[in-house]
Amino acid sequence: MVAIAGLQKDQIFDAVRRMYSDVANQPGRLFHFPTGRPACRFVGYPERWLEGVPETAQESFAGVGFPFAADVIRKGDRVLDVGAGSGTDTLIAANLVGQEGRVLALDMTVAMRDKLRRNVELAAATNVESVEGNAEAIPLPDACVDVVTSNGVLNLVPDKPRAFAEIFRVLRPGGFVQIADIVVSQPISEKSRNNPALWAECVVGAVVEEAYIDMFRAAGLDGIETLRRFDYFAGSANEATRRVAEALGAHAVELRMRRPEASAG
Repeated sequence: MVAIAGLQKDQIFDAVRRMYSDVANQPGRLFHFPTGRPACRFVGYPERWLEGVPETAQESFAGVGFPFAADVIRKGDRVLDVGAGSGTDTLIAANLVGQEGRVLALDMTVAMRDKLRRNVELAAATNVESVEGNAEAIPLPDACVDVVTSNGVLNLVPDKPRAFAEIFRVLRPGGFVQIADIVVSQPISEKSRNNPALWAECVVGAVVEEAYIDMFRAAGLDGIETLRRFDYFAGSANEATRRVAEALGAHAVELRMRRPEASAG
């Protein structure tokens, strides 16, 4: 279990906010992880899925996979995008649900929320709502969404069991979760985990894949399927990042799961 309390957790969130404020405000900058439209292609987005998504959304894309491979979003659905960023996945989901559906775009970084709102206006996506908050305390009622989507975000969350419980809580019985995220094959040292700056770099917040999936099961989700594993960090321009990722067996996974129909709680 990864749970950092008190000031340390605040420091982790602050480090993540700073990093992704830079991704929002300096999209031309070279980061240690892939970003922008080239990153969309690298992690598997077909070109047709990006049609209608403003370039200003794609330029700050920092996802780690293609969660839409889960194929669980339908017309009329109410979708929560956890860690929506500048809006690439939010706007794809908005197109999938249509005007009869709605997408709630949750993000804790002011710069990303501001950029997302501008991109929503550019795309004329009237079925999108920006929501301030983080995955550990989702400001939504119980059982209020049909699908939760997230891309490269949950590895950055200090208290994963709490975040996964929150995903379960807001999901209606029978609803689906589609996720792309970073996991590792080797446990990460406590010394590294206690360095807030390293959390924003997408590796030290990750947990061993089996433990990651077990935490979702413990939260009450089932039918967990691994759709794809791949070497996300092969796309990093930073040699040190690639070396650390390789040593830890860090990789991306795409998952599909659901909340049982007759679940309690």
